[in-house]
Amino acid sequence: MGASFDVIVRGGTVVNHAGRGPADVGVRAGKIAAIGDLATASAGEVIDAKGLHVLPGVIDTQVHFREPGREYKEDLETGSRAAALGGVVAVFEMPNTDPATTTVPALQDKLKRAHHRMHVDHAFYAGGATDNVADLVAMEKEPGCCGVKIFMGASTGSLLVKSDEDVGRILAAVSRRVAVHSEDEYRMESRRHLARPGDWTSHHEVRDVESAVSSTRRLIALARRFGKRVHVLHISTAEELPLLEAARDVATVEVLVNHLTLAAPDCYERLQGRAQQNPPVREARHREALWAAVQNGLIDILATDHAPHTLEEKAKPYPNSPSGMPGVQTLVAMGLTHVAEGRMTLERFVDLTSAGPNRVFQLEGKGRVALGYDADLTLVDLAARRVITNAQQASRSGWTPFDGVEAKGWPIATIIRGRTVMRDDEIVAPSIGEPIRFLETLQPNSGR
Repeated sequence: MGASFDVIVRGGTVVNHAGRGPADVGVRAGKIAAIGDLATASAGEVIDAKGLHVLPGVIDTQVHFREPGREYKEDLETGSRAAALGGVVAVFEMPNTDPATTTVPALQDKLKRAHHRMHVDHAFYAGGATDNVADLVAMEKEPGCCGVKIFMGASTGSLLVKSDEDVGRILAAVSRRVAVHSEDEYRMESRRHLARPGDWTSHHEVRDVESAVSSTRRLIALARRFGKRVHVLHISTAEELPLLEAARDVATVEVLVNHLTLAAPDCYERLQGRAQQNPPVREARHREALWAAVQNGLIDILATDHAPHTLEEKAKPYPNSPSGMPGVQTLVAMGLTHVAEGRMTLERFVDLTSAGPNRVFQLEGKGRVALGYDADLTLVDLAARRVITNAQQASRSGWTPFDGVEAKGWPIATIIRGRTVMRDDEIVAPSIGEPIRFLETLQPNSGR
């Protein structure tokens, strides 16, 4: 008599640390219990994956879901619904809400708001500020906290830590890897007069290449001075890459789908304010350099920086238009499109969206199709051809910069801890999201 499981994902091609090949996945109590030929096994639920590729659950480590304070743009329910519909099993949510996530009670409030409302697993960043260093020491130890986030350059919200002295005080105090928005606020302040009213093509002139390079050079020096680990978010320039290549002792690196897909000036002429984000989308030479860094292994994580604003806000003339684009629902579709077009392998996509987050942030039980791990799986159809549209987007903002793009590959199912949350573009098991566990915050004798 064959083995028995709660769930079997049967007939798919599994892509994991061992490469790719036909295999079934057996699940017990939300964990992966078997990988291989389970033809003789039984299960309470059998998920047909014939013709599909079974990936480790895709994780987006940079999203802004705007709650509390700006729920008219997005909230934890709508943002996580978009994530699940897009094949994403877990998200790291950013602290620049209103109020900002700068205290333990503010972090706990977000976790409480997420309970029985978010459709995917989740963690929240502690927001670094000039006056909350003691709070950060406590916050980064809290379950459900993915670490500290510093904004060295101003973006949406009130969090800004622009001086080396203040960045250094935070790095000196905390122990976990610190995620950093790396742009030099001093240089950008001196260049604001370069903004041409109504001309979004001037955005990447105000926030120029040197603004990014100067900040990243300073950040690496500070990380080395204090012996701390940093994660440099949304790299946008070719010139930062040699600095980061020489800083593997202290720095890991993220790139966004937007910076790998769009290029100036075309994107600003075509999308206008909808193409505006921080750091900016730059000329094609930067995009090609970022792709080379993906291919040579320098990039650790692919994310979206999902940062929704309403179309009315984005239509304001530059520079009054806000920066940020939605993206969590299109991460998988656009990633698979780049795979289909030969810019990266499917295995590299998995490394950037599952294994990379596991490695960089020390996730407990997520990021691999492996025995004992959470049964988080993203089932995709590499042969699917679907046009991405604004109407598909579950985000409250209701739009995507990739409206009209034909995706070459599509997420078919999102499985979280053995439960199918999305199948065939429908949410079928709502609000099952739980806090992500991190090795650096596990409680002694908790068994977790």
